[in-house]
Amino acid sequence: MNIRDGDKFVKLYVKLSNDYPSSAPPYYELSAPHLNFQQKNHICQLLEEVYLSAIGEPILYAWIERIREELQINNNNDLKEPNSEENDEKIAQIVPSLNDIEECPKIYHGDVIVDRKSSFQGHAAQVFSVKQVKLVLKSLLEIKKIDQATHNIYAYRILNDDTKIVAQDCEDDGESQAGGRLLHLLQIVDVKNVIVVVSRWYGGIHLGPDRFRHINNAARQALETANLISRNKDHKK
Repeated sequence: MNIRDGDKFVKLYVKLSNDYPSSAPPYYELSAPHLNFQQKNHICQLLEEVYLSAIGEPILYAWIERIREELQINNNNDLKEPNSEENDEKIAQIVPSLNDIEECPKIYHGDVIVDRKSSFQGHAAQVFSVKQVKLVLKSLLEIKKIDQATHNIYAYRILNDDTKIVAQDCEDDGESQAGGRLLHLLQIVDVKNVIVVVSRWYGGIHLGPDRFRHINNAARQALETANLISRNKDHKK
C-alpha cells in the first residue's frame, strides 16, 4: 500500500496472520525513504499504539489513516521551519548526544573487492534500534577512507520481538537502486536486527550491472564475517 501526502510517502507491506485480528497484529514492513530516522521510528510507535488500543479489532484502515495524518503533520512542520540550522540547534538542546544514549555495536568489515579500479567493501553490525543504526553510520563515517567513498549504500531491518513488526529502510547514497537491492538481499536471507553498509570507491570506469553483483557480494561477505546470517538462523530455530 502506498500512502502519500505531498512529496512524502510511506510504503506499507502487510501480511495478515492466522490470529488476526483476534489476538495478533498484522505482520508489516515499512519503507519510507523520504523520512528521516526519527520520523520512521515514530510512525512504527504510532502503529503499535493503534494496535494496543484496539486489540481484537481490524486495524488496517486505522493504520493507513494514522500514517496519512503523520505525513500531513511532517509536511506542515516543514513549512513552519524553513531555517534548518536553527531547528537543528533547538533539537541539539533537547536531545542528548547519541553516545550518551547507547553504545555503538561492534562493526565487522569484509574484504575489499576490486574490479576495473573500483573498490567495494562491506560493513555489518547487529542492531536493535534505529539509534544504533545511526551510531553505526556515524562511527563508519568517522573513518576517513569510508567517509571519502563515492557511495556508502546501506540497508537495515529491525524486529520488535513483542509485536513481530519489522522496521526497515535503505539508502542509495547516489548509486541508483543499490539501497533497494541491499534491502532485498536482507529479505531474501531473512536476517533481522542487522545493518549492512557497502562503501564503493569509483575508479573512473563504468561497470554496468556488475557493480550490483559486487555490492551484493560485499554485503554478504560482511554479514558472514559478522556471523549474522547463521546467528539469525539459530535464533529462528
